[in-house]
Amino acid sequence: MSGDETGTTSNDTEHDPYDEVFVLLGWAWDVARAARAAARHPVTRANVSDIGALGALIRIDHDYAETVDLSRPLLAVPLPEVRTPIVIDGWHRIHKARQTGVTELPVIFLDADDERACRLMGGGIKRAW
Repeated sequence: MSGDETGTTSNDTEHDPYDEVFVLLGWAWDVARAARAAARHPVTRANVSDIGALGALIRIDHDYAETVDLSRPLLAVPLPEVRTPIVIDGWHRIHKARQTGVTELPVIFLDADDERACRLMGGGIKRAW
């Protein structure tokens, strides 16, 4: 995974030890832990334009995006003092939805306790890995 401040995730699960970490502007989340926590929350739907507002900051592998399953829910977390939840898993699905005219996607919104349990860095937490 890239060490820069731009939203990144890795698709290379065979070689990248950080493939299950999402990093955005000095914050980081353990996506595997978030996925386990998601089992406690309902699947809802979200407008792609609203939930994908930070898309300009995210690196997209266009070839990979063509292969993603739009029925798989996005994972989003609340941030302290931020009105709109942040997607920590699903940016390739958001990209594909935009490219194919899909306006809504399934999403699981984690609560604040689960967000904090998944957060590795940011909001006063120093890098944990």
